[in-house]
Amino acid sequence: MSAPLLSVNNLSVQFHGNRTASALSQVSFEVPAGHVLGLLGESGSGKSVTLRTLLRLHAERSTRISGNIVVDGVDVLQMRGRELEQYRGGTVSMVFQEAGLAFDPVYTIGQQISEAIRAHEKRSRKDARARALQMLEKVQIPQAPRRYDAYPHELSGGMRQRAMIALALACAPKLLLADEPTTALDATVQIQILLLLRSLQRETGMSVIFVTHDIGAAVEMADTIAVMYAGRIVEQAAVADIVQRPRHPYTAGLLQSTVSEADRGHRLAAIPGAPPDLAALPAGCAFAPRCAHAADICRVEQPPMEQYGVSKAACWFPIGVSLPATAAVA
Repeated sequence: MSAPLLSVNNLSVQFHGNRTASALSQVSFEVPAGHVLGLLGESGSGKSVTLRTLLRLHAERSTRISGNIVVDGVDVLQMRGRELEQYRGGTVSMVFQEAGLAFDPVYTIGQQISEAIRAHEKRSRKDARARALQMLEKVQIPQAPRRYDAYPHELSGGMRQRAMIALALACAPKLLLADEPTTALDATVQIQILLLLRSLQRETGMSVIFVTHDIGAAVEMADTIAVMYAGRIVEQAAVADIVQRPRHPYTAGLLQSTVSEADRGHRLAAIPGAPPDLAALPAGCAFAPRCAHAADICRVEQPPMEQYGVSKAACWFPIGVSLPATAAVA
């Protein structure tokens, strides 16, 4: 069996300032070549931190990273200088939440895409321009030559997001990190962007990590889903298994709080409480204060990630699993 394109093992990230915040705690997952992994969870669960850590974008002075990140057989945390520069954008690229903030406002869209191409590949300005125009057309931007010479503020939100995707794919990365790429877009444009990303992924065969808090978007894009809470992965399974047979109470809560046409006229089943302070995490399961099934053991001991059929979950009392008598409520 071939090695996965991306392997993350026991990844932990702490941010040091006035207080120390544990943004990620012992996160482990793999992404095979050509696979789409969805990271699902509320704001503050660690999804975006995970992506930025994969690209080493955090300030080194205030960040402590432990664990392992291996991409295409290379240890990312050991990269330095030119190797790291080539890795960013060449091997792994990223589509950010706000394309308007990701682009430099004083350069045209085309200049920025061409510059990225020339930074990673030995191409003339003419060849880089031709490649940039090709990418703008690939992401279905109309009148590509005209958009090439446009500044970011001259494009609509949907067009900027398409241009951001063109920039991210310009150097044919093996892994694309998409950090809530449909944020701030209207519903129709969101669907168009999701369909475009999925189409490009299938066409190129690249792997994708897709971050979202929208279960509908995750189902549309992903092959498997990893659910994050308070900096940890609490459940991981194929999309169908997550939707039909959630094992972790938090996953079930996310599914129940999703709005659908069938829920019209009924009160939305929201998860009570709020996510914990990452600088003062509880001793046991971080979800215990919000969980209707929590017992004494949940409040004092962190549950390990265990295999339950086709799903993995970190819960002392997983939903739909018959536990032995020795696992009774403490």
